[in-house]
Amino acid sequence: MTENHYIGLDVSARTVNLCVVDHSGQVVHEAKLTSEPEEIAQHILALPFIVYRVGLEAGMLSQHIFGTLAEAGLPVICVETRHMKAALAAQMNKTDRHDARGIAQMMRVGLFKEVHVKTPTSRRLRAILTARQLLRNKLQDVENEIRGLIRDFGYHLGKVTARDFEPRVRELTADTDLHVVTDTLLAARRGLREQFGRLDDLLVKLARQDELTRRFMTVPGVGPLVALTFRATVDVPTRFMRSRTVGAHFGLTPRKQQSGEVDRSGRISRWGDAMMRSLLYEGAQVLLTRVKRWSALKAWAMQVARRRGHKKAIIALARKIAVILHRMWIDGTEFEWGERRQPASL
Repeated sequence: MTENHYIGLDVSARTVNLCVVDHSGQVVHEAKLTSEPEEIAQHILALPFIVYRVGLEAGMLSQHIFGTLAEAGLPVICVETRHMKAALAAQMNKTDRHDARGIAQMMRVGLFKEVHVKTPTSRRLRAILTARQLLRNKLQDVENEIRGLIRDFGYHLGKVTARDFEPRVRELTADTDLHVVTDTLLAARRGLREQFGRLDDLLVKLARQDELTRRFMTVPGVGPLVALTFRATVDVPTRFMRSRTVGAHFGLTPRKQQSGEVDRSGRISRWGDAMMRSLLYEGAQVLLTRVKRWSALKAWAMQVARRRGHKKAIIALARKIAVILHRMWIDGTEFEWGERRQPASL
């Protein structure tokens, strides 16, 4: 058969529904396989069809399956989840089999939005960053639980440093029955801090060893965490046609609603990677409030703050930092400080 055929894969935790349609949309083959990537690749390669596209929805197993199918030389495409859900919503009955058929038809007519699948290097770095964030959140949860627990009995911890936290808690609960509970929670806190410190040290080491990350860190407000997260999240800079689209990719541009006479701009979309967006916001805040050395970038942000307010200036600066980092990556340049003295008008 010389006609092109299109394959849709509906992936679940243990099984994969496969559907093949021809150029006219007729279903010519269906199968239910395990979610093992090797089995899926072998089954597709054994089909007596010329496969033009293989589509699967972005999800937990999509990166693993995508990598194996791509290595096997198959024209695999990972489709954006929201776009896929909207396209399949017209189906009267939702089943895995019908979803596979719908994905195959989308591959046939070209009605899909392709998403980038991270490289193995990016996935490994992202795993470290995600684990670090998890430990930080759990550490904060334990500390908040200790504060709330002793407050119920009239003890106020107050403002303490991370190093003084445990001695202060022990001092307050030493002569009470609470020390049995607080000792347990403090032991858990010590373990979390130790493992968090290990991952923190690892990230600093990785940042020092990587030339690109060190170059990112020449931008004021950008430290090892922001630089490494940006590298892992963007992964392949050439997938963005223009640097200005990076801000929108991280959800740092306003929502737009325009229809007829209505034309409104709302708050930022908050789409895209939440970790990257949060870190860019923190980096912008550091640049605006803590970095003392003056630069053209800070001067621009101060002008925005004077016109639009401090919070909007931080959002605008976070977006600008993302654009600058991408441009530096593409051009192989370092950050240009520009005007180094604070203008008299500010």
